[in-house]
Amino acid sequence: MNTAQFIPSALNFSIEKATYTWQTPSNIALIKYWGKSKPQIPKNASISFTLNNCHTITSIDFSKKSNTSEIIFELFFEGEKKEAFKPKIAQFFDRIKEYCPYIFEYDMVIDSMNSFPHSSGIASSASGLSAIAMCLMSLEKELNPNLTEKFIHQKASFLARLGSGSASRSIEGPLVVWGEHPAIEGSSDLFGVKFPYAIHPIFENYQDAILLVDKGEKQVSSTVGHNLMHMHPYADQRFIQANENLSKISEILQRGDIDAFINIVESEALTLHAMMLTSNPYFILMKPNTLEIIHKIWKFREETGSKICFTLDAGANVHVLYPEQEKENINNFIVKMLSNYCQKKQYIFDNSGFGAKKL
Repeated sequence: MNTAQFIPSALNFSIEKATYTWQTPSNIALIKYWGKSKPQIPKNASISFTLNNCHTITSIDFSKKSNTSEIIFELFFEGEKKEAFKPKIAQFFDRIKEYCPYIFEYDMVIDSMNSFPHSSGIASSASGLSAIAMCLMSLEKELNPNLTEKFIHQKASFLARLGSGSASRSIEGPLVVWGEHPAIEGSSDLFGVKFPYAIHPIFENYQDAILLVDKGEKQVSSTVGHNLMHMHPYADQRFIQANENLSKISEILQRGDIDAFINIVESEALTLHAMMLTSNPYFILMKPNTLEIIHKIWKFREETGSKICFTLDAGANVHVLYPEQEKENINNFIVKMLSNYCQKKQYIFDNSGFGAKKL
């Protein structure tokens, strides 16, 4: 693995003050990654839809400082200072200091806000850390104007991965692969890459309605869940299965076989949670209403012939996936039926998007 390419050689530190603001999205994995080795290397490749409406907006104020022996930052989340979030960001900065030595040169004030509930299984770490990575790369671009857009996106994904693996998939879109895989040209364990092949029109602007079954913080964090895969009795077979499924879904996305898409996406969601159920210690992130929604989706699909399906992330909330051509009909189904199983009837209508935006 060649990480040396991300260590800057020449930087101009004449910039005294700068502020950058980025909006970066969450993403929803179709083929799941669950299990990793150090430093943040996935045990299997994954692919995700980049989302559009579920995003984090982050600003970082950089001010030149005289003491360059330590990394200094303040963190605000939705207008309030958040000391509880600082250890994770401090760990992130420690991991990237070799690749971003300029973070020693500046006091940093980080101010973030989400368009969705934090820590409820909508990949808030993915959008949050990818936003910080893009702000850092905006500064690096000014310190080294020779950087190309391709390199900036690649390094931002590389950096974001060191904070949250799934964050590597939130820089670009609408489909991003993370993890080296023989079926995906240019794929890497170090950063996410855009799906390199043309997709069938049925999968363009794909819809994702996120049903907020439980907006509270997860009982078991993704970090803990990933670590439980190290001694998991079914881990090795799961990693093989996931890589095989990625080969399959690559072909499915290109030829437009939506029935095969439904089968593999729902199977992946349930397999992810099966890994949690069979960990030691074991845990359950699904709630009773998660299962109620799944059964309602299956019944609706059987009765109407709809191409609706579901996936789950590491939480209780349900992502309802469907083609744009069914948007009106399925949105009505969600409002009239599925919203009854959501906390305070809350849901988010979203769709596939194109990644980070500078504001």
